[in-house]
Amino acid sequence: MAETIRDSRDLVVWQKAIALAKEVYRPTRGFPGDERFGLTIQVRRAVVSVSSNIAEGHARQGRESGSYLSIARGSLAEVESQLLLAVEPGYLRSSDLTVILDLAAEIRRMCVSLARKVSQA
Repeated sequence: MAETIRDSRDLVVWQKAIALAKEVYRPTRGFPGDERFGLTIQVRRAVVSVSSNIAEGHARQGRESGSYLSIARGSLAEVESQLLLAVEPGYLRSSDLTVILDLAAEIRRMCVSLARKVSQA
């Protein structure tokens, strides 16, 4: 029997996007103060955008929701790029980056799959 999806919080992809945000917020607390209005806020905004766009797309439903899933994937790319930049100066450990990149890749695949399902509906 299939689970009932009442709202975006029931979507596994949304739950994983929230987990990703937590994984990003944890190490960015340790970024230097002079990055507070630079890299720190930029990567946090991008990671919050992932779950936000998944939620908004789900709320709108229909084919339009595919656009929001595409935006979520774009935000994932931003997160990845920004965190790759954070490794070089030592703001982020490679092990933290690996966990984040693996989760981001899983979310990306789920967004693509969900977008296909939405476009076929």
